[in-house]
Amino acid sequence: MIKSTTALRNLIKAGGPGIVPGATDCFVAKLIEAAGFPAVYITGGGMANTYLGTPDIGLITLNELTSQVERICDSVSVPVIADCDTGFGGVANVKRTVKNYERAGAAGLHIEDQVFPKRCGHFEAKSIASTQEMLYRLQAALDARTDPDFLIIARTDARAPEGLEAAIERAHAYREIGADAIFVEAPSSMEELERVSREFKGVPLVANMIERSRTPLVPEKQLLSMGFNLIWYANAALYLGSHAIRQGLDVLRREGTTESIIDRMTSFQERQKLVGLDKFDAAERDLIARVDAKHPKK
Repeated sequence: MIKSTTALRNLIKAGGPGIVPGATDCFVAKLIEAAGFPAVYITGGGMANTYLGTPDIGLITLNELTSQVERICDSVSVPVIADCDTGFGGVANVKRTVKNYERAGAAGLHIEDQVFPKRCGHFEAKSIASTQEMLYRLQAALDARTDPDFLIIARTDARAPEGLEAAIERAHAYREIGADAIFVEAPSSMEELERVSREFKGVPLVANMIERSRTPLVPEKQLLSMGFNLIWYANAALYLGSHAIRQGLDVLRREGTTESIIDRMTSFQERQKLVGLDKFDAAERDLIARVDAKHPKK
């Protein structure tokens, strides 16, 4: 069976994977896989929102993220790419983070050049570490991986505090040190996306599509043609789900039943199918049959 890291590399070599929606838990990851997307992204910001009920301001910990990475990787068969913020400390911490994510089953991660505690890449008042500090982080990550196919994505958040030119200069340095892919966070216009595309022609690139935020929403085909082959929709599922949940709870509170919106709800049967109840039941029946065949009940 092909490793998830190799599968992700193959997708990138073929010009994809294209859109990679973000998941915060196993159920959403399964929905993403069932919808036909070839990979899943684990969003640190979404994790902070759903796991802690807090904004994305550096409160999520390595152990919290690693445990969720492991569960999500175990729940789907497609490659999983995970956010690891700033690596959670110095170079020793970065090495530990990479080792943890590899053991958890991730196919790759991205690490950013903010100082700790970090803030969401689309927030104001971000502080950026020096280029040299980020190079230390990247070298630590590259040294720590045991699988050469494990993808190391270098993310720069310098666009807002330092400008696009500084962000591009940093990204070139990150590529030169050995990063497998480049992620310039929060370009503010189509022209800026095109500039990043030209600067890193032939290099795997990430585009982060955050609805109603800094970067314009660009169709997948257009981004792929520009060389952005990893296209995060990091929080689309979170936004879709929270909108539907809010509307449904309003109906339940007002009407005292979900009867009027039942056609907009996943059915009990669909829910069990998604999480594989039939497979668990079949495996249990098979196990009982094999044991009973060897050791008949008396």
